Amino acid sequence: MASASALEGKSLVLPDPLPLDSGQRLENVRLAFETYGEPAADKRNAILIFHALSGDQHVASVHPITGKPGWWDRMVGPGKPIDTSRYYVICANVIGGCMGSTGPASEGPDGKPWAMRFPVITIRDMVRSQIALLDALGIEKLHAVVGGSMGGMLALSFASNFPGRTERVLAIATTARHSAQNIAFHEVGRQAVMADPNWQGGDYYGHGKGPEKGLAVARMAAHITYLSEAGLTDKFGRRLQDREAKSFGFDADFQIESYLRHQGIAFTDRFDANAYLYITRAMDYFDLAEEHGGRLADAFARSTARFCLVSFDTDWLYPTAESKHVVHALNAVAAPVSFVELSAPYGHDSFLLECRPLDRVIKGFLG
Repeated sequence: MASASALEGKSLVLPDPLPLDSGQRLENVRLAFETYGEPAADKRNAILIFHALSGDQHVASVHPITGKPGWWDRMVGPGKPIDTSRYYVICANVIGGCMGSTGPASEGPDGKPWAMRFPVITIRDMVRSQIALLDALGIEKLHAVVGGSMGGMLALSFASNFPGRTERVLAIATTARHSAQNIAFHEVGRQAVMADPNWQGGDYYGHGKGPEKGLAVARMAAHITYLSEAGLTDKFGRRLQDREAKSFGFDADFQIESYLRHQGIAFTDRFDANAYLYITRAMDYFDLAEEHGGRLADAFARSTARFCLVSFDTDWLYPTAESKHVVHALNAVAAPVSFVELSAPYGHDSFLLECRPLDRVIKGFLG
């Protein structure tokens, strides 16, 4: 266990080097985290929430950069589905991130930012670092791990690689491996970042502007995958933005164009471009079956946890078939699992938005 001095407010420096799947070891790893609620005497009321690609540790607290509510504020809090009057909720910024945890923007051994010298990390590496956080907090076994999208990958990896550390696993809108299509979309985003002249091979820290335009384009492309065609049509259709007629130019004539540009620009205010490269690469490398000899069921053979998988009927990024694939693997090893496909018009982002059936599923599963 880390000494009390290692816990500095809402961050922790891991007491030991972190072994990585690449074979390297990362020294002096810092994890930034937030907690909500109070731990029980035995700390068995703890819930670890994993964030998605563009999320961070501010799951239910005001974001220090944007000033907006936490990314799952509607779900986490007193009397909410993840009830902080009952549970002790923890959420940490993943390694490779850019909100206080060690990543490419952090200081390397020579005192300069790691930039592209930072080792390539995996989903399992992220989980290892958070196991070390739990050890430092004196939490032997969690009530639950919860995550959506990339957070769901982390939850499944946690259950597979550390099977005795949680009683429940809730994985929402996720997958056990990235498909060729998933990898393709991420590669478009990475190339957009690296094609920006201000990327400078990743060494843009302290040199004025970074690759903001490239990162904005990456975010625009990714954001499309988080939405559904029906949702886009309903919200935007082919309606023009602040004009009566087409401009016959390349300004944002359509509302959807203006919306995507806004999303892209806003993202650059709070996210590091190199972190985007590293986290998307970690997601692309994720293949839980490959980690366990090529058979997904073997990934859960030692698990003692109860599982709940949730998908959405309009999610084409991680469609229902991906969740069912995990459910079948769990069935193969007789693991207790429940599954539900929810109807929502918002696509992949449905787990972040108003979806009352999801609220009921989460509250019921956590018990």
